[in-house]
Amino acid sequence: MSDSTRRYQSGFGNEHATEAVPGALPQGRNSPQRAPFALYPELISGTAFTAPRAENRRTWLYRRQPSVVSGAYAPYAQPHWLTGAAAGTVLPPEPLRWGPFQIPDAPADFVDGLHTVAANGDAEAQSGIGALVYLANRSMGRRALVNADGELLIVPQQGRLVITTEMGVLDVKPGEIALVPRGVVFKVELPDGASRGYVCENYGAQFRLPELGPIGSNGLANPRDFQAPVAAYEDTGGAYELIKKFGGRFWRATMPQSPFNVVAWHGNLTPLKYDTANFMTIGSISFDHPDPSIFTVLTSPSDTPGTANCDFVIFPPRWMVAEDTFRPPWYHRNLMSEFMGLVYGQYDAKPEGFRPGGASLHNCMVPHGPDEEAFEKASSTPLQPHKLDNTLAFMFESRLRFVPTAFAMNGGALDAAYAQCWQGLKDQFTTKGGA
Repeated sequence: MSDSTRRYQSGFGNEHATEAVPGALPQGRNSPQRAPFALYPELISGTAFTAPRAENRRTWLYRRQPSVVSGAYAPYAQPHWLTGAAAGTVLPPEPLRWGPFQIPDAPADFVDGLHTVAANGDAEAQSGIGALVYLANRSMGRRALVNADGELLIVPQQGRLVITTEMGVLDVKPGEIALVPRGVVFKVELPDGASRGYVCENYGAQFRLPELGPIGSNGLANPRDFQAPVAAYEDTGGAYELIKKFGGRFWRATMPQSPFNVVAWHGNLTPLKYDTANFMTIGSISFDHPDPSIFTVLTSPSDTPGTANCDFVIFPPRWMVAEDTFRPPWYHRNLMSEFMGLVYGQYDAKPEGFRPGGASLHNCMVPHGPDEEAFEKASSTPLQPHKLDNTLAFMFESRLRFVPTAFAMNGGALDAAYAQCWQGLKDQFTTKGGA
């Protein structure tokens, strides 16, 4: 790339302006009769033109060749990346858990290594999400991907990712996340070799920072901690294979040039990365504990106020200090459905069985909560301030029910004995001694 250093611009939803060559960014006009250095202006709109100003997302690109310069598209086979609830199998009304998904020996880059575990909604209706894992063992090289069905929230679990986009390069390690907008071309390199992680394919409203309400002006994820790339164009010749996801199907075309040929850009539709270590956790310092919504990093709203199409929630290192309180999550049934993953460490409600690289699914009104070991420990251990450290779990939480895929149910990672973790919870009711 023209800029080999990893420099970033700060801010979520900010208007950014960046140029890899001084003078390449037009001043005063978005589309002058002739752009500097004979570049082509190109607009990418991530929202409708008439979306409210606070929600409007668009970026002007100034590139060496426009995106229309490509060959004809032909079908491309990617049988594991499925879209929407219709792609799922019969849905059991029970909790599901998977062990770490295994990275295959057969060659697979980020595109071919994506597997849908569960999904809901409908990309054509711009509602719902897909919960996926990527299991990759080689870089994409001179291949690129563009997803017209939704934006991608990428959560690395094993191995760093170097994500080259039209707007520049993001270097993302486990503990960080990346957000690639719908329609933005990108490729993924694996500098550490074989890599595994999670992806939320969001068909609905774009992710944004949640409202803070009574929390006030500071807390949770701060806008300035999100980092956008600076302009950097690829200066090597040769063709590219462009893979496009469009309406749940896959297509390929040959481009005679690199799609990463943007010399300058300005706008607020941009790939971003965020380090979850910068998340400001909030919790009780008296008794009980608030709902897990206080751990929301990003939200995709629905047409029902306060009921998200998707919330991205993390459970990072934090202090536990509440008095006379059962500190792990309580037993619960929710309207919202929860797909959960573990990046590293141990999850406090499931000390055993829930492992990094695995996942769990607790759908609408399916009861779940701490296993027997976690319940007994939390009920009897003397309560002292202690820190949950070296752990990072997350949830893709959605108002729509997830439907697991055939890969999820038959791919070899399903824990058929998951429900046994609660069978030791005996009826201990007694009227002796009082409350």
